[in-house]
Amino acid sequence: QVQPVESGGGLVQPGGSLRLSCTASGSMFSGAVIFWYRQTPGKQRELVAVITSGGGTTYAASVKGRFTISRDNVKNTVYLQMNSLKPEDTAVYYCKVYNSWGQGTQVTVSS
Repeated sequence: QVQPVESGGGLVQPGGSLRLSCTASGSMFSGAVIFWYRQTPGKQRELVAVITSGGGTTYAASVKGRFTISRDNVKNTVYLQMNSLKPEDTAVYYCKVYNSWGQGTQVTVSS
């Protein structure tokens, strides 16, 4: 079973950047569609970005043009580059691979 692990979260000022990583073991990683979600307290988990096995990408309207999802199948890692961060991007960010979720990484955008 693939178990994703997220990293790279932290505190950043508005307008700043962060790069999140999602690493998962297993030979099935390269064929997987990988999802990034985020969640704030009291709200439903929100889909942020998706990358297919062939590298096709989809973004939520709220992050399009600011976030970029990419993958490195040699390293079994998917990245979420987040630029021009806003306070409303504050959330716990989760990676999903097949039916497995990571533990999440906190992103806080605040001055």
